[in-house]
Amino acid sequence: MPGTTPRTTAQPDPRSPYVIDTHEFARRPGSMRTVHETVPAPEHTGEKDGVAYVPAGSDVDLDARLEAVVEGVLATGTARAAVAGECVRCLEPLDLEVEADFQDLYFFPGEDTGGDEDAVFLVNDLLDLEPVVHDAVVLALPVSPLCRDDCLGLCSECGALLNEDPEHSHETVDPRWAALADLKDPEASNSGTAPVAPPAQDQE
Repeated sequence: MPGTTPRTTAQPDPRSPYVIDTHEFARRPGSMRTVHETVPAPEHTGEKDGVAYVPAGSDVDLDARLEAVVEGVLATGTARAAVAGECVRCLEPLDLEVEADFQDLYFFPGEDTGGDEDAVFLVNDLLDLEPVVHDAVVLALPVSPLCRDDCLGLCSECGALLNEDPEHSHETVDPRWAALADLKDPEASNSGTAPVAPPAQDQE
């Protein structure tokens, strides 16, 4: 799926704020651990997929519940982050927040995944939330973001911001009435016309 992070069984970096050591509870089904952290946004969180994105390194509020089950550790949670980009109507900077729910099962090594090619495993009891958080946030980003639901956009003639001047308009004159407008303006009607010759006098 475009924008998602490939699964890997590589050793997670224990220094990453997304990596959690499950050694103390993972082998005890029914045990649980909660996570409430502010972590930096992963790289490329939407930049290449649309006009809205989460800047790399910006704050992501992460709330997660980790539950030990027979097959491994089930991670369920929510990630919240500020969205950057431009409104598709008025091109003004966005001031939005995205909230993305996620859930993923991290299998113990050697567990039967039922043929799931996207299954992810614990490595040395380490669990890495970054891929699942990244994918959830990318999928939750608006495809056509608006600065507000009733954004009026830009004037198609001059580019003025209509949110600041809802009454903004341009007077248009029907070409069929242009001749009548010239009659009301003698200078306009006489401009560019040849002088009128006086009437010829009859010769006796």
